Amino acid sequence: MITEATLKDTKCYHCGAEIKQTTYTFDEKAFCCAGCESVYQVLSAGNLCDYYAYNSTPGQTQKINEQQYAFLEEEFIIKDLIDYRDNTITKITFYIPSIHCSSCIWLLEHLYKLNQGILHSRIDFLKKQVAVTFKHEEVSLKQVVELMVSVGYEPLISLQDVVKEKHSSVNRDLIKRIAVAGLCMGNVMLFSFPEYFGLSAFEYQYKTLFGYLNLAFAVPATLYCSREFFESAWSGLKNKLINLDAPLALIIAVLFIRTVFEVLTQTGAGFSDTLTGLIFLLLMGRWVKQRSYYHLSFERDYRSYFPVAVSVLKNGSEKVQAVAELNVNDRMLIHNNEITPADAILMKTEAFFDFSFVTGESEPVKKVAGEVVYAGGRLIGAAAELEVIKPVSQSYLTSLWNNETFSKKTIEENFNDTIAKYFSLVSFVIAFAAAGYWLYANDSSKAWAAFTAVLIVACPCVLSLSTPFTLSALLGVFDKNKFYLKNTDVVEKLAKVDTTVFDKTGTITGTSGISLTGELNELDKVYVASVAHNSLHPLSREIVKFLNPNTFLEVRNFEEKPGNGVAGFVNNTEIRLGSHAFVNTSGDYSVDSSVVYVEIDGTYKGYFTVGQQWREGLYGLFYGLRKLTDLHLLSGDTDQDKHTLYHIFPSPDQMLFQQSPHEKLEYIKDLQSQNKHVMMLGDGLNDAGALKQSDLGIAVTDNINNFSPACDAIIKGESMVKLPKFIRLAKKAMLTIKLSFVISASYNLIGVYFAIQGTLSPLTAAVLMPLSTITIITFTSVCTRYFSKQLKLRKA
Repeated sequence: MITEATLKDTKCYHCGAEIKQTTYTFDEKAFCCAGCESVYQVLSAGNLCDYYAYNSTPGQTQKINEQQYAFLEEEFIIKDLIDYRDNTITKITFYIPSIHCSSCIWLLEHLYKLNQGILHSRIDFLKKQVAVTFKHEEVSLKQVVELMVSVGYEPLISLQDVVKEKHSSVNRDLIKRIAVAGLCMGNVMLFSFPEYFGLSAFEYQYKTLFGYLNLAFAVPATLYCSREFFESAWSGLKNKLINLDAPLALIIAVLFIRTVFEVLTQTGAGFSDTLTGLIFLLLMGRWVKQRSYYHLSFERDYRSYFPVAVSVLKNGSEKVQAVAELNVNDRMLIHNNEITPADAILMKTEAFFDFSFVTGESEPVKKVAGEVVYAGGRLIGAAAELEVIKPVSQSYLTSLWNNETFSKKTIEENFNDTIAKYFSLVSFVIAFAAAGYWLYANDSSKAWAAFTAVLIVACPCVLSLSTPFTLSALLGVFDKNKFYLKNTDVVEKLAKVDTTVFDKTGTITGTSGISLTGELNELDKVYVASVAHNSLHPLSREIVKFLNPNTFLEVRNFEEKPGNGVAGFVNNTEIRLGSHAFVNTSGDYSVDSSVVYVEIDGTYKGYFTVGQQWREGLYGLFYGLRKLTDLHLLSGDTDQDKHTLYHIFPSPDQMLFQQSPHEKLEYIKDLQSQNKHVMMLGDGLNDAGALKQSDLGIAVTDNINNFSPACDAIIKGESMVKLPKFIRLAKKAMLTIKLSFVISASYNLIGVYFAIQGTLSPLTAAVLMPLSTITIITFTSVCTRYFSKQLKLRKA
């Protein structure tokens, strides 16, 4: 039981604040205020007290919490804040500045245990954001926020949509700690001059004074500036993990304890200069890494990440416009199977949207005129007009593309992850062995010097940088060449590719002209064009251009069957366009190119002959790829072009025609069963299954929206001829990573060689570590620039 007698040394069980006069108690635990006590009671009632097992006193103080959230009941405010809403669920992202430790992550990801209306929540620790999905019929947005506030995590809510914007790259806390460490280091160096120049022997009284002054500056440097190293190391140890901060925390502790001992016992000057210099340089190295990572992240979020465009209606005509150039109030025309790139209002009739990319639920959601359609919804059915109400967020589209729900397989552990995990343990073994040797040799000064220097110089932090920096730099090169990869893991997949599978129509071919065999009156042409206008298929779009109607009519019950055709009703007249079997005609026509048959109200009307032409530079593409991979062709068209392709593909058996989407998928599986690393290139429409099954799926696009979780990359048609260069650059990137490992290993071996002899001072080792970080960053950047220029993928 807690009494007044023990209260003097009591800290709040929840937030750790000192309790001086009055207290609140519950379960024989003391709290500084009713707020902290109520948080504990909420957690206890929800069986969530494991929250305190991850960190002691992990909570934030609840003494100041008088903000009211009545404004969260206003519908117009809610619309500006949420990411998505349908008839059942709402998704919203909060920015929570108080997120600071593993307990925060654990608790915020278990909010569903505190309220059954919350389905799940996910934390982005680095951005201090939590994405919450909840049933708005069971719990309101206001109640969700109040629940989070009640457990100590108050969201920063701004109608300027603060959580969607990129926050400043400056970590103010880190800057403060760097400033304090620099101040301490500078003063310690100043007070150490007598020791450096041997003057302390003449002025003994000053030696003692300067020793205490140095110790005074070492205290804030250790307890404040290096706090995060100890927190990170302790968090790892509690989870039975030795992380990269563990050896750093150990060396800082050893240097501080040794300094305190020597100064207080007057047996030496201590290591205040080494300690403060080490902390300052480590923090500077962390700042450099943080700035570099931010720069790379910024490049990926706000550059033209996808080569997607959208049809926009302006002055009564339809034109293609880049998604990044969309503005509020722009009128979009979204076609069947196309993704809505921005929050918008449906303008006419009704439509169905598949929000599985957002919610994971594939059931189409019906929207009527005037309702909001959220970004990420895929239109199912006839084309629809929508008016943009929120600016496009490329980073939001990126998060949809990277949604782990659509991951095809577990990402393989990369080269550096495999190596780096053992380095900390090896560092400890070598450090203790070196210290033990010199202690056995009765040289304690060398034992301390060797122990500390080994831990610093053998730190594997450099190894953890080479892979992300090399691959992230490579993404920038690919982006500039209109080859857009989902993430850095795709680069490693690209380097492993040994088999390439092509679709034909829309991938390696374009259209060179179109003709109509049969008779269509003017009304028939409008009907056919109206149905074709709803499809994104290249042949449908060519038919619309050829017919060039003055207007488009409303299409009902539109459907599109991949690999077969499209159908719909216009003014109660059924229109069917597609393959010979799809339109149910017995006509047998000998044609040399792709054919689209036409049926109107059950009557066969003729067919469109679409001439095909190979993409410019196609032969050079195949020639380059044959040196790197095995080539295959899977086409849904007839085999009219088979003889033309004989000299390109190594075997006729590797060219298959009249393949359905399912047959393409099975073919990919068969190749993979032969231990092939398969890259599939398709138009993203009929090939979604094959793209998703392949090890690396690439959607080829010209000016239409091909964003899809089924693919790993998107490439502009004009950039496809550079694909052999992209593969070579990916292979060279993996070589760069291995070379950076050699550099790191050499640095570690040479440094350890001198460190175990006790001839390398800890301060020198501390200087070398951030220098090695800068070396690796520079090396990877230079190599990437050199190889990309060598392959003519970057301007000189």
